Amino acid sequence: MSDLRSTERFSDRVADYVRYRPDYPVALVDWLRREHGVDASWDVADIGAGTGISARLFLDAGHRVTAVEPNAPMRAAAEQWLGDNPRFRAVDGRADATGLPAASVALIVVAQAFHWFDEAAARREFARILRPGGLAAIMWNSRRLAGTPFLEGYEALLQRYGTDYTSVAERYADESRMRAWFGNGFRGTGRFDHGQKLDFDALKGRLMSSSYAPQAGHPQHAPMLDALRKLFDATAVDGRIDFTYDTRVYVGTLS
Repeated sequence: MSDLRSTERFSDRVADYVRYRPDYPVALVDWLRREHGVDASWDVADIGAGTGISARLFLDAGHRVTAVEPNAPMRAAAEQWLGDNPRFRAVDGRADATGLPAASVALIVVAQAFHWFDEAAARREFARILRPGGLAAIMWNSRRLAGTPFLEGYEALLQRYGTDYTSVAERYADESRMRAWFGNGFRGTGRFDHGQKLDFDALKGRLMSSSYAPQAGHPQHAPMLDALRKLFDATAVDGRIDFTYDTRVYVGTLS
């Protein structure tokens, strides 16, 4: 990760992160296998693994997964959740200093964390730890910002109440930027529909898992939750809202 602040900014939100952050579509793994030759024998390094949401996707697909995560509370949450699986381990490391041996990994996965990295330093480290012919897959759940009254109202709420929302939110790379990062090794991109159906408590937890949501005691916290309640009441159908994403993945080799 790029600085100390980025490695620590989720420390006080781990419980909400574990319970309310979305997972990733199984179709993404199917696509990696069908289009890029990945199979369950490939050892995975999940860089910036957080609480293990993306690691779980690859464990369920039969891979051995090393979760590399510098934030101790998040790493501990991943170990508590996934540590009984003999194909899982978690290590204290950063994108630019994973601590993994050279040429030891077949597939590097980065889910949601890439925008916190020093991209040049991470690329050098990824190239070091990837085995010959190995792949890196950089993926995001990108929240849809428009298309329904809820999505548009939620974006307006974050713009109004988020503490540093405009500077840190949804800073996800597009295809041209990822092509440049991979260079000649760029292999392709995939896009998948994904989403969550959330009642109000889950929606509140999803909001509070975001690093830019003001915590209890902040003057914006109570007004933000009041606005969230009004938005939910105005847009929910059968007691739930659709929190929808475009899941994108960019794949390539690194040299």
